[in-house]
Amino acid sequence: MVNRLYVVMVMLLCGVIPLVGCRQSSTPTSKSDKLQIMVSIAPQKYFVERIGDGYVTVNVMVPPGAEPHTFEPKPEQLKALSRAKAYMRIRIDFEEAWIDKIKAANPKMLIVDTTQGIKRLPMPSSYQEAGERLHAGEGENLDPHIWLSPQLVKVQAQTIYNGLVKLDPKHQAAYQANLKRFIADINGLDADIHKNLQGVKNRKFIVFHPGWGYFARDYGLEMIPIEVGGQEPSAAELATLITKTNKENIKVVFAEPQFSRQAAQTIAKEIGGEVLLIDPLSPDWLNNLRQVSNTFARVLSQGGAFSLWAIAMIKQPTPVKV
Repeated sequence: MVNRLYVVMVMLLCGVIPLVGCRQSSTPTSKSDKLQIMVSIAPQKYFVERIGDGYVTVNVMVPPGAEPHTFEPKPEQLKALSRAKAYMRIRIDFEEAWIDKIKAANPKMLIVDTTQGIKRLPMPSSYQEAGERLHAGEGENLDPHIWLSPQLVKVQAQTIYNGLVKLDPKHQAAYQANLKRFIADINGLDADIHKNLQGVKNRKFIVFHPGWGYFARDYGLEMIPIEVGGQEPSAAELATLITKTNKENIKVVFAEPQFSRQAAQTIAKEIGGEVLLIDPLSPDWLNNLRQVSNTFARVLSQGGAFSLWAIAMIKQPTPVKV
């Protein structure tokens, strides 16, 4: 009897131990197991990490504080591409100029165009209501700032998911579950932004760089840009903008940490207002957009009475030489 129990116990141990040893871990156990993904800007890193949680390592081309439209990748960054399994492109300006070299750095790397399925808006090509100068002959100049629209980020998320599954089909179920949670968070963010902005009286805002066009379109706002076609306004155009800003009773000029704020500060001084920083490239995409919508709601609802405690809301990063 004792011998029989001993044999049974040995058989059970022999059966259990291999099962434990062969069980697939819910997440990779080492960095080398993860997919190496390269993206252009920090918000994309957030998207890929949300969907590929536990299975990806994401590197960003444009460092904090750098201007993504004119950025030039360093040789070591191009070299790092040799280890990447995929490049998630978003068609920002520098990327368009460097895409051939990016591809050449790793011909086997999967190029995922996260703008597919998205109809992009044209960038402002004139000052129209804000000024007089026309910028003709610029060709097709489409707005790349699609990451500032929650609805368009849902489209990008699906494209990213498809790319990860193509590279790593065995973890499709995990990617799908992550995608579902991310979409739910985006829907919650979208609802919060609509709620924040539904009661604002003034729907117009002035911003240095015209990067908030999709956000303005989605939430019924009107963006008045200072910079158009990559150029700051002339003295005459600046005067026109100041007149328009006074007429609309705009007391806060929005600027971005990555760009010069001289023109914005000039306008703010003339209208007796202030410059407020909002960051389109925050790595904490979800919370940043919710915070930006709260700021818009306060500014547009209260106009000149807006309390300027918020001017330090987003700390300007240390400039990066590129």
